[in-house]
Amino acid sequence: MASKLSIGPLPVDQAELRRAYSCFPSGVTAVCALDDEEPVGIAASSFTSVSITPPLVSVCVAHSSTTWPRLRQLPRLGVSVLADGQEALCRSLAAKDRDRFADVPWEPSEDGAIFVRGAAAWLDCSVHSELPAGDHDIVLLQIHRLTADPSNEPLVFHSSRFRRLIALES
Repeated sequence: MASKLSIGPLPVDQAELRRAYSCFPSGVTAVCALDDEEPVGIAASSFTSVSITPPLVSVCVAHSSTTWPRLRQLPRLGVSVLADGQEALCRSLAAKDRDRFADVPWEPSEDGAIFVRGAAAWLDCSVHSELPAGDHDIVLLQIHRLTADPSNEPLVFHSSRFRRLIALES
């Protein structure tokens, strides 16, 4: 007979919850656009594919974000899947106390989406819908155009650190 697993007491401690969440590795994206000719953007590690038909992805944005209210109103958003080696760039986009784009090489699209140069993939998106979820919003983005380079290794975030993928021999 198997013994029962003992897990922590309720209610869930926020520090323990963050530690548990950090056990799951994720990629890192930049969600950016031009707002009155000014680049605005955020770094988001809560990115996932959602649907092929229609083509949808999601990001989660904290209610405390002061940038998301600007981005959500824009017709197009560029989602750049950041690549290995873009750690400093990601930190810059996540900064709250300086020009986020000072050291970020980027390109605008004709419709105002911004794409980070050197990223593994670029997705030209618009906001499809938003769903309130606790202290965040789950934002569904519809993909209109894309470019991807699967040979460009992604930036990985795990256990509160940036990591690299290592191929396992088969």
